[in-house]
Amino acid sequence: LQLPLLRGDKMAAAAGGAEGRLSPSGPSPRPGSLPSPAWGSAVVVLSSDSEPETEDGDEWTEEPNVLVLLRLEEFLSMVRGYKQEAQGCAEGQKETLQSFVAQVLKKMPGKILAMTVVEVEKYFRCLRAQSKKRLQQARVHRNEGDEQRRKEVQDSGLEISRLDVEEALVDLQLCTQVPVTFFASWEEVGEFATMFSKAVAEAPYKRQQEKMGFSFYLENKWCRGVKVDPSGKGLFEVWKRQIQQFNRVSLEMAEAVVTAYPSPQLLDQAYSRCSSEQERENLLANILVRRGEGVTATSRRIGPELSRRIYLQMTSHDPDLYLDATG
Repeated sequence: LQLPLLRGDKMAAAAGGAEGRLSPSGPSPRPGSLPSPAWGSAVVVLSSDSEPETEDGDEWTEEPNVLVLLRLEEFLSMVRGYKQEAQGCAEGQKETLQSFVAQVLKKMPGKILAMTVVEVEKYFRCLRAQSKKRLQQARVHRNEGDEQRRKEVQDSGLEISRLDVEEALVDLQLCTQVPVTFFASWEEVGEFATMFSKAVAEAPYKRQQEKMGFSFYLENKWCRGVKVDPSGKGLFEVWKRQIQQFNRVSLEMAEAVVTAYPSPQLLDQAYSRCSSEQERENLLANILVRRGEGVTATSRRIGPELSRRIYLQMTSHDPDLYLDATG
């Protein structure tokens, strides 16, 4: 048995490709030193008569996922750059989120990026508090000079609103498909990195599971399995869901069949009491199926086609029999 093994201690810095270690629960990293975690994986060989074995360090393969950690100041500066670019201001050619992603992908081609920013909501709270404070000061000192200075501060473009951030994120996702996730603290970033590592580690296994799935298995709530206790409670639901797995069989039709014959054994006994093959095939045909309640209630019969399919499924010894093709 071969299983993927994940190594998460390899960090590729987004700006310089340096290596480091992520310490989410510790103090905030110093400016300019934020690492971008990347992952590598190896194959663990498991056998019944030996210990798990891993290949040498050279055999580790680098995963395509990279988690880019942005400082709040950098993020706001990039949003401000996008805002100025959208307004047609070409002075200084400030960096935007798009240009930053392009730069990272140029240094690390083929990578799948996910970006994180910390304390964005804290910035907006501080912004609201400052705005309220300025309004209070304007009420106290209500004169033309103060009003003009307040207008100049608002029009200076230094403040980034929530709408500015949302517009920059929409532009980034539409053009690069790179998601950006906000966190309130570095502890939350650490928890996210842990979940991210788990998802990267499980991805090969889940892809293999999808390849090994059965084409006839329906992924829905009613077919996730039923718990059956030692007393037999739950077997009735199992029997109903077995009938419901037939093609073109609704919940109401399955309930009508199992109400008439609450177990496979009772249905088999009913088949044995029939005197001819045709009688067995049509045994369930006249069972009424009721739909709805009150004045909107309707009823119909199971019909000979479904009755025949259930009969063949219950009695046929041919494992390759295709029930829908019988006639």
